[in-house]
Amino acid sequence: MNLTKLQTFITLSECLNFTEAAEQLYCSQPAVSMQIQSLEEELGVPLFDRIGKKLYLTNQGNHFKPYAEQIINLVHSSKEHIKQLESLAYGTLSFGASNFVGVYLLPAILSDFTKKHPGIKINMNITSSNHLIHMLESNKVEFLVVSDRIAIDQARFQATTFYQDELALIVSPEHPLAQKEECTLEELANETLILKPNKSATRTFLEAKFAENGFTPPNYMEISNLEAIKQGVIHGLGVSIVSNFAIKQETKHGLLVEIPIKGITFRRGISYIYHRSKHLSPAAKEFIALLDQQNVLRKNST
Repeated sequence: MNLTKLQTFITLSECLNFTEAAEQLYCSQPAVSMQIQSLEEELGVPLFDRIGKKLYLTNQGNHFKPYAEQIINLVHSSKEHIKQLESLAYGTLSFGASNFVGVYLLPAILSDFTKKHPGIKINMNITSSNHLIHMLESNKVEFLVVSDRIAIDQARFQATTFYQDELALIVSPEHPLAQKEECTLEELANETLILKPNKSATRTFLEAKFAENGFTPPNYMEISNLEAIKQGVIHGLGVSIVSNFAIKQETKHGLLVEIPIKGITFRRGISYIYHRSKHLSPAAKEFIALLDQQNVLRKNST
């Protein structure tokens, strides 16, 4: 089984079109067909169903795909690591991050990293937690930076919390609560609470905190994007509870008002996660050291 066959299989499994796969691989359509046929003969199972003019992955193909991805990505990462052992003058840092982390928390840390290592290419994938876990399992990224509320298999993955993120209630400056120094959960009973959709890590975390305090918000509005949530609050669609790290600019310029909720602190950890059997690249180790430094700086400032 060679790498060319595996790469051809992965490419075809993504586009499910022989012509398009051939274009992406810079080869002929018959060459793609021959490589897939050879791989199927080697495995002894069909990887694709050809129904009319359409192509579908078989059950065997679906199960084989993550293994093929791991093999290809492992070969690429091994080459990358060997180069970086000589010098961090060039190479790639590839990792995944959740929306809040990637948009608000990491850019400043990445700036410090690139100043020290300008030759390292940054590849940060910002996507949903479920997709991030899949990317980590298939070795598409070296590690993740996400909320510690995301469930992981601790037998397989190492998770280290390096930052404590505090969430805050935000309202528009025209909202009646904006004039108060603090409020209670009961005062939110008649408010529309703008939250991320169900099953998001932030939503799950907040609902657990509400349940702990015997509170069930009667009115929800679901918006999947944090920037859109902030704009919704600014324009009076409702109130929300978001990371205070993500609202610094808006509160500084008077677009949003942060109101403490009496007796309740919404605090979650931010962690980096990698496979326990993973050999991290020198660039990844260097970046993780910067993440750990954030924890030390935060402790020293409190």
